[in-house]
Amino acid sequence: MAGVAISRLKITSQAAAVITSDFTPPSRDLRPRVKIKISVAANQKLRYGPTVTLVSSSLHGGEAGSGRGKCKAEHIEFEKLPEPLHDGVVSNGPVSLPRPLSSTSFSKSASDGSRLRVAYQGVSGAYSELAAAVAFPNCEAVPCEQFDTAFEAVERWLVDCAVLPIENSLGGSIHRNYDLLLRHRLHIVGEVKLAIRHCLLANNGIKLEDLKRVLSHPQALAQCEHTLSKLGLVREAVSDTAGAAKFVAEHKLKDTGAVASAAAARIYGLNILAEDIQDDSDNVTRFLMLAREPIIPGTDKPFKTSIVFSLEEGPGALFKALAVFALRNINLTKIESRPLRNSSNGSTKCFDYLFYLDFEASMADLNAQNALGHLEEFATMLRVLGSYPVDGSMI
Repeated sequence: MAGVAISRLKITSQAAAVITSDFTPPSRDLRPRVKIKISVAANQKLRYGPTVTLVSSSLHGGEAGSGRGKCKAEHIEFEKLPEPLHDGVVSNGPVSLPRPLSSTSFSKSASDGSRLRVAYQGVSGAYSELAAAVAFPNCEAVPCEQFDTAFEAVERWLVDCAVLPIENSLGGSIHRNYDLLLRHRLHIVGEVKLAIRHCLLANNGIKLEDLKRVLSHPQALAQCEHTLSKLGLVREAVSDTAGAAKFVAEHKLKDTGAVASAAAARIYGLNILAEDIQDDSDNVTRFLMLAREPIIPGTDKPFKTSIVFSLEEGPGALFKALAVFALRNINLTKIESRPLRNSSNGSTKCFDYLFYLDFEASMADLNAQNALGHLEEFATMLRVLGSYPVDGSMI
């Protein structure tokens, strides 16, 4: 197994052996040492090939699996040793991936998504899962109950990266994820734009006139508002679209439908009563691909850069900030303001704001570097969230 050295083997009883190994990831910058204890039946033969991977249970308590070889891991225990993340931050959380993703291996694997573990919010059949499959074909999609969980899964090395929604062409921005981008130290390494096609789902044998209410995510309900109003259905919000479909199927509801994807209908055995029920056919959600380490920006293809900054209050402050891009002919594609919480200077003043900005330029471009250097002269805080290739599939 690459990067792992078996340091000692001791028999604790006639029934089992305990193998303790030290793991050091290949990255030169991040070198957490993780001790892995594996209880193995004594009568099992161990054969470690060069690609053996031992993986613990998923976020939702899935069974632990083992890589190639004859051993059966009955129990895997990861000791909570400190693990460096970013800017000297140390995490004491559990680690379940013995092969963490470095910037080099990420760039190498991103093209085919070879069994990368990718976190998304929701359950199987969610649009985020579809976006993860587009971003990383053949990846292992890992469902998370909340957006926070997906961020933490990447930081704790439970998964390699995450794919999460950030804005929709009809419903607007996903404010929660903007706040989480600031709270966590992950990097945007790519984007995916996915056309959203909502379907009205119900259990088999249920007709449209039988329905009295419909369940779905608030954004999905808003995107189908006119259609659902015409049908006279009471709208009830739940955490995600696929979760609504799963709930309707598991409880065999006869008067309740769900707004979700056609994939969710197949997974949970529901009937599609109506397709493309969104009010506008131009319904696209933009997803961000997040990883622990940034990618190296280039100039060989169109790039986008995302930043967040804050300013001192005063006349023309935002105008001056935006002017640094206009003076250099850099196009802005997105600006979003969010309340500034827990400011570093201890100020409790209300209505201070952070500004999230996307612009069309690579950080490898000297023009973009000069623009941020200029902005840094009067910004009270400036952070680059990522510089990454533009998804031109919808252009």
